[in-house]
Amino acid sequence: MARAPFSPGAAGARALDAADELRNLRRQFELPRERGRTLAYLCGHSLGLMPRAARRVVDAELDRWATHAVDGHFPDERHGGWLDYHTQFAAPLAALVGAARGEVVAMNTLTVNLHLMLATFFAPSSKRYKILIERDAFSSDRYAVESHLRWHGLDPKSALLEIGPRSGSFELDADQFDRTLKAEGERIALVLLPGVQYLSGERLDLAAYSGWAQAYGCRVGFDLAHAIGNVPLALHDSGADFAVWCSYKYLNAGPGAVGGCFVHERHAEAHDLPRFAGWWGHDRARRFLMEPQFAPLRGAEGWQLSNPPILSLAPLAASLELFATAGLKRLRRKSERLTRYLEWLLMTELGERVRILTPRDPARRGCHLAVQFDPPPRKAQTLTARLRAAGVVADWRQPNVLRLAPVPLYNRYRDVYDAVTALKRTLDA
Repeated sequence: MARAPFSPGAAGARALDAADELRNLRRQFELPRERGRTLAYLCGHSLGLMPRAARRVVDAELDRWATHAVDGHFPDERHGGWLDYHTQFAAPLAALVGAARGEVVAMNTLTVNLHLMLATFFAPSSKRYKILIERDAFSSDRYAVESHLRWHGLDPKSALLEIGPRSGSFELDADQFDRTLKAEGERIALVLLPGVQYLSGERLDLAAYSGWAQAYGCRVGFDLAHAIGNVPLALHDSGADFAVWCSYKYLNAGPGAVGGCFVHERHAEAHDLPRFAGWWGHDRARRFLMEPQFAPLRGAEGWQLSNPPILSLAPLAASLELFATAGLKRLRRKSERLTRYLEWLLMTELGERVRILTPRDPARRGCHLAVQFDPPPRKAQTLTARLRAAGVVADWRQPNVLRLAPVPLYNRYRDVYDAVTALKRTLDA
């Protein structure tokens, strides 16, 4: 009989935690508590936990505002000033998405950035006027795409193409993607896909999808909301034209935090591209001359509109410091082991009562597993409330999907064990 990949019981989880090289990072986060106990928080795919340093960095900017008022915009011996505040995020964000510093910028929120990118990279013509997305795209992406089609006088019923999962699977059908390109490629202006699918947790091969689409002359963009800070990325090498993301999930920057944007280097000085312009995207050296002619900054910064909200951007600095401390390779190594442990526990404890919708190969998924139940749980609409009462925070999606996300920055193996134990107890109740 083959040896089990993990030791059973709470003792097995404690042993894994004792051997975890990143276990001390958990102390750098505020952990939610209820009724005198720390909750097993497996909902980082929705909102990441608060870094303890976030309060300090926000307070520092509040103090600067109180002390310096308008002069806080300008550098002094201890602070670079708010005028260039956003530039400190270029290098760490570039490292997370696999890009050059000039290809990324921290700005706006995800859907705002998507609209800005669509304004530039969706330029329909009589020949090319269609957009290809996944059938189960996150709703906000669909709303944005359909609104741009209508803005250009196009009917989404004929101009919006969709690809779905393979038959009997929740994984995107790459063969259908290929067939659609062969049939419609010369009429497709833009392909928009996720880096990690928000429901199933599937990790897409960005370079492959980008290469296939660009071979037909399509422009390509990615929504990295569930990918950045979760899986290794190589945006520049993928060849994608653009990407957008939020910062409140795996980047732990807080609710509604400032998001980000990638624009490939080949577009860095393509000033003839259409774009919505704003003061903050104008040539930094000439910004205060108030010139009537817009002169965009080189690279992704040239798509900025307004000065960034400092108090909403500051917590991102606290989180990115922790990513730098941990290192992406170590985080990914722990993430894969956490999900393997979660998968093993689910199959060991619940067996045929659960179906894991996320790819079983750890290299093809991020850190959340999507679970379907057979039969569906009784009173499914109250499942997450009952789990919370048992000390577990998770996420339910209608009609029958529970998402569990052990995040390597702050989750323990014991959290995973407690979550599966509570889930089994709740289903049996």
